[in-house]
Amino acid sequence: MKKHEINGIRLFSALTDACWREKYTSQRFIKDIIAGITVGIIAIPLAMALAIGSGVPPQYGLYTSAVAGIVIALSGGSRFSVSGPTAAFVVILYPVSQQFGLSGLLIATMMSGVFLVCMGMARFGRLIEYIPLSVTLGFTSGIAITIATMQVKDLFGLAMTEVPENYIGKVLALAQAMPTLDYGDTLITIVTLVVLIWWPKLGLRVPGHLPALLAGSLVMVILATFDHQVATIGSRFSYLLADGTQGAGIPPILPQFLLPWNLPASDGTTPDLSWSMVSALLPAAFSMAMLGAIESLLCAVVLDGMTGKKHHSNNELVGQGLGNIVAPFFGGITATAAIARSAANVRAGATSPVSAVVHSLLVILALLVLAPWLSYLPLAAMASLLLIVAWNMSEGHKVVYLLRRAPKDDIIVMLLCMSLTVLFDMVIAITIGIVLASLLFMRRIARMTRLSELHVGQAENMLVMRVNGPLFFAAAERLFAELMESSEDYPTIILQWDAVPVLDAGGLNAFLRFIDLLPPGKHLVITDIPFQPLKTLARARVKPINGRLSFFHTLPEAIKSLRD
Repeated sequence: MKKHEINGIRLFSALTDACWREKYTSQRFIKDIIAGITVGIIAIPLAMALAIGSGVPPQYGLYTSAVAGIVIALSGGSRFSVSGPTAAFVVILYPVSQQFGLSGLLIATMMSGVFLVCMGMARFGRLIEYIPLSVTLGFTSGIAITIATMQVKDLFGLAMTEVPENYIGKVLALAQAMPTLDYGDTLITIVTLVVLIWWPKLGLRVPGHLPALLAGSLVMVILATFDHQVATIGSRFSYLLADGTQGAGIPPILPQFLLPWNLPASDGTTPDLSWSMVSALLPAAFSMAMLGAIESLLCAVVLDGMTGKKHHSNNELVGQGLGNIVAPFFGGITATAAIARSAANVRAGATSPVSAVVHSLLVILALLVLAPWLSYLPLAAMASLLLIVAWNMSEGHKVVYLLRRAPKDDIIVMLLCMSLTVLFDMVIAITIGIVLASLLFMRRIARMTRLSELHVGQAENMLVMRVNGPLFFAAAERLFAELMESSEDYPTIILQWDAVPVLDAGGLNAFLRFIDLLPPGKHLVITDIPFQPLKTLARARVKPINGRLSFFHTLPEAIKSLRD
């Protein structure tokens, strides 16, 4: 094992591949700087909006993009991924922040980082590929629906003292609060959404997030001239520095090192870090790790398709884990690779992880320079950003295509995962979705395994059949039952196995029971056995039985021998 490898995982693989193995020139460095600045402009408002959506002050989203963005870029396995807070996590983080506060959320983030590192070291990276599209599309669409619903309050400036946690109760409460709609917040929402929707059609290289926020802020200024105030980052959030300085909005300081379990709650008390608290956070931490693994690896696959490069899946999991372990010590919440920001990174000309580092440095610069101005951003405009993000992550065109073209089994799995994600929990949705998809897939494959009679000019006392498909537990019992019924009038049964790719323990058990149930005087002959079934029979020490069970290399050889 090489010095820069741990358990076969090559550390800093994306960085070394892009900047060490390939010649890193000044031209590439300039391209990375331009790409990093472009993505940074997109990331700054999104990071704040996602932090607000997760139930914490906006600066913690910026801390996440700054710290986790650098750590993951340097240690991960995808050279083009840009990591930070993402919309998919909002539905998991918000309940945790409401129940356990910011300290509990940071502790859960650390725990999810440990899970991710363990998954990478155990080489689980490739296993993510076995999650069906119907499952991933179902839970991402469900998350998008939940995020969009969570933004309704700020989109319309509704007066709500409390929002229920369960989805149905939340929808009913929002509907009841609609009479309290604020026309100022609604107008800001409409203008922001119009700019976000129409800006890409102009074909300009400048991302639409910044113009949309500026347009929403301009509407806020106009409303202020008529003495109509709307909710802003500064009016909802405040901070208290160590020297006693108080302020509204975002503190203009760098991320500070802190111990998450010593972070005081909003009421000034320090949470008691105990085994019961860790146990209570464990399900949420596992959910974060699972979602982070799926989203980061899906992002890496998308980027591979855009660039022709190849990511290192296990290294990416380790890098994501390290980022989520380190970030909480600087106030960072859960982070993963963001598909939209990473795709923008590629389109802007990025060539290495340096662009992601530049993006994080720009976020840090925004903290120091733009913090007072960011406090004036209207919450309705921030909610509009999240609404567009939710729409994009829902991949509505794929959902419609699947509903129109996919088999019914896939449609059922997708709709079930979507419903369970909205009504209950993402982990429940993924677990049930994968189990159901696996069962339906096995049923589909089992139906493909069938018997076909071969007419090769044999004597009338022989039944020659070909087995098409795998002999596994879901198909073997049915197949041998059919064979028993169709072979009643034949003393000799010849089975050609050249189209049997797999024989598992269930198939082997059904095969042996069929031999035991054969009436006296009947002879079973197996021919053309592929390697895997042959290996299974050998391990089970299945041997020929004189006058009852025989094996031949080929079908013609078996027929010739039996005739002689």
